[in-house]
Amino acid sequence: MTDIPEPPLSATIDGLFIGAVEERWPGRPASAIGKRATSDRLEITPTGFVRDAQADLEVHGGPEKAIHHYPGDHYPAWRKEFGREDLVPGSFGENVSTSGLTEENLCIGDILSFGTATVQVSQGRQPCWKLSAHTGDERMAFLFQKTLRTGWYYRVLEPGHARSGDRMVLEERRNPGWTVKRVTQARLTRRIGAADAAILAAMPELYAGWREAFGRMAGGNDREDTAARLQGN
Repeated sequence: MTDIPEPPLSATIDGLFIGAVEERWPGRPASAIGKRATSDRLEITPTGFVRDAQADLEVHGGPEKAIHHYPGDHYPAWRKEFGREDLVPGSFGENVSTSGLTEENLCIGDILSFGTATVQVSQGRQPCWKLSAHTGDERMAFLFQKTLRTGWYYRVLEPGHARSGDRMVLEERRNPGWTVKRVTQARLTRRIGAADAAILAAMPELYAGWREAFGRMAGGNDREDTAARLQGN
C-alpha cells in the first residue's frame, strides 16, 4: 500500500443509471443494458443498486461486477468519431458517470467512497455484442476494445446509498502503476510478458476470472476465442 496523492482523486457523481431486463432483439438473449437516469437516492448492496438488474450474471453483475462506472469524459470523442449527438452518459449501459476519473488515473484495487458506500475497482470492462446491438452500430464493441475507453467495475466493500451530486473520493491505492487501462489492455490484447502476467495472476484485488486468464498467459497460453463475446456467435 502507498500513500494516495494529496489532494486525493475525487469527482462528483454526474449521473446514476439503472435498468430492467428486456427482450430487445428477436432470437437473441435478453439484456438490461438499457439504463435510465434517476435522481433518486439509491441503495447499494453487495450486488449493486437494489433497483438495477442484469440479464446474464455470468458475464454482468454479481458481487465482482456490482457497479459499472463509465467516464463521461469519453463521450465527446465518441460523438465526434461517430457523428452522433445521441451518445451521452448512460448510452453504454453504465451505472455511474463522472468527469475526472478515468482508466488512466484509477488502478485495480483502488478503494473509493461512493456516497455513503465504499467500493473497490475489480476489473475493466470486456465489451460484448450487446453493446453493438444496443447502440445500433456493429463496430462499437470492437472500438471499445481498440480504444480502451471501456470503463470499469466495482465490488462493494461497504453497502450504503448514493445519488447524483454525491462525491466519489479515492481512499486507498493498493496497486500503484497497475492502472485500469494498463491491465485492461493486457487482458484484451493478451500482449503481456510472463513476469507481469504472473503478478496479475496473483493480485487478490483483481477479479478471479481475470487472474485465471493471466495465469494462463504467464504459462505461455495466450489463445482465446472472442467471437462469442464480440459477435454473439
